[in-house]
Amino acid sequence: MTAATRNDAPVAFEGGGVEVRLKEIGGGMSAAFIRFPKGTDMRPVLKGQPDDLCQCPHWSYVFKGRLVMHTPHGDESYEEGQAFYLAPGHAPEAVTDCEVLDISPAKEFNEVIEHVKAQMG
Repeated sequence: MTAATRNDAPVAFEGGGVEVRLKEIGGGMSAAFIRFPKGTDMRPVLKGQPDDLCQCPHWSYVFKGRLVMHTPHGDESYEEGQAFYLAPGHAPEAVTDCEVLDISPAKEFNEVIEHVKAQMG
């Protein structure tokens, strides 16, 4: 079994104050240590994905801050200390500065990261 810490996970994406550190941890899964500054809205960079939303499932934990996840079924808020599951079809927006851990299928999450990088130029 492979473990990951924020410090040993390489930066997979950085831009606009957002930082995603990503490391595969086995079983086809990856751990992503994500920082969103207050006001970050990922909806614009998810345009072009099916329904213009992230299509990767995530099992997540908020270490710091508060996020809103925009979904076709309405918005859901998550805050510091909460663990949650996100089905495909969501877009995060940071209400405050946030630090989040996501456990996700590595292949699907890498595809989303590549799309976001292309959108940001």
